[in-house]
Amino acid sequence: MVTHKYLLDESEMPRSWYNVQADLKPAIDPALHPGTKQPAGPGDFAPLFPMELIKQEVSRERWIEIPDQIQDIYKLWRPTPLYRAHNLEKALGTPARIFYKYEGVSPAGSHKPNTAVAQAYYNKQEGTKRITTETGAGQWGSALAFACHNMGIECKVYMVSASYKQKPYRKSMMESWGATVVASPSRDTQAGRNVLAANPESPGSLGIAISEAVEDAAKRDDTKYSLGSVLNHVLMHQTVIGQEAIKQMEKANAYPDMVIGCVGGGSSFGGIVFPFVPDKLAGKKIRFIAVEPEACPSLTRGKFAYDFGDTAGMTPLIKMYTLGHTFVPNPIHAGGLRYHGMAPLISQMVKEKLVEARAYHQTKVFEAAVQFARTEGIIPAPEPSHAIRAAIDEALACKKTGEKKNILFLLCGHGHFDMSAYDNYLTGKMVDYAYPEEEVRKAMAAIPAV
Repeated sequence: MVTHKYLLDESEMPRSWYNVQADLKPAIDPALHPGTKQPAGPGDFAPLFPMELIKQEVSRERWIEIPDQIQDIYKLWRPTPLYRAHNLEKALGTPARIFYKYEGVSPAGSHKPNTAVAQAYYNKQEGTKRITTETGAGQWGSALAFACHNMGIECKVYMVSASYKQKPYRKSMMESWGATVVASPSRDTQAGRNVLAANPESPGSLGIAISEAVEDAAKRDDTKYSLGSVLNHVLMHQTVIGQEAIKQMEKANAYPDMVIGCVGGGSSFGGIVFPFVPDKLAGKKIRFIAVEPEACPSLTRGKFAYDFGDTAGMTPLIKMYTLGHTFVPNPIHAGGLRYHGMAPLISQMVKEKLVEARAYHQTKVFEAAVQFARTEGIIPAPEPSHAIRAAIDEALACKKTGEKKNILFLLCGHGHFDMSAYDNYLTGKMVDYAYPEEEVRKAMAAIPAV
């Protein structure tokens, strides 16, 4: 009998988040104060984040227990299923075995609630009344709107303008959970007004939206800021994905030869990969492949340097692969991957050659997405379709060599709100954006000297 999915019981859910900082050597460089450029202390982060999240950000403890209230909400969709892609394997004619961990079963349709619920919980514990955030494709905004509703917290979302126009029903989804949503750059903040003054038609970027959300939070005593990716504690909250995948791959009797994920800020990739890191450090032969868009290739063409996490230069400086904080990427459909930098933890792993990085143009990505939809039935979001593209390429490589490798990738969300993107691809209107070398050079020049 053929097994298509491997399921876990609620009793098998992870009880703690795994903190990869306990095992990475050397440790990542500390965040720096944006003004003094000296290592930032807890007090520097306190206006934006609750203290418990600040502690998690710098913690070197290997395991951090998941509170019961968070676990109870997780149970609405966790554990998530692991699938064996039999039909895709057959279509490719590959001897490889392809598995995918599917996070699209969450209420918001992606992996993002894994950290949104945790962040809303810790804010609630410390008396926060209101949270501001940014969102690219809308997945993070949807997740935080859902989480804030569960915790009784007001939510304000600054949504990148290009995605705001491409995906109007993401806005409706956020508003259904009670959030307030505005297109970024907006006229609600000085940062937004400055961008619009320079370019009234700005498509926006995650860096700009972060500036707006940070400015909003910093001005109000009842408000904190929440980030959906990049920071250490965010990636740590996502490790429930990889911990479950390890158990499910054991049930399938198929330890992965490679683990593949898309990367924008890095949270979903960290979630699937980090729990496998101890095995790799212990000598296990396993590859980690991070896949990004050619239109925003921070890992494959960026610079490893201290840079701001936002466009206006309001956030602490973090050491990461960056295209420059003033870089505004083209409005590709994978809005969640349109970020100028990469999570410091993943940047460090690429620097140390623990992680491989590659980039694809969006037409090749959507070609893979459609093939996946037609074989496996799930219409994937544009972001994880980058991982699908890489998984297919690796499976075709196995076809040439005859190797029966086990390929595991993360399908971190469905594409039900991305039909305009699929329409553009299916009607031949989708274009590939050339890497804007001159624009990146300009943005690189703005990276602060540290």
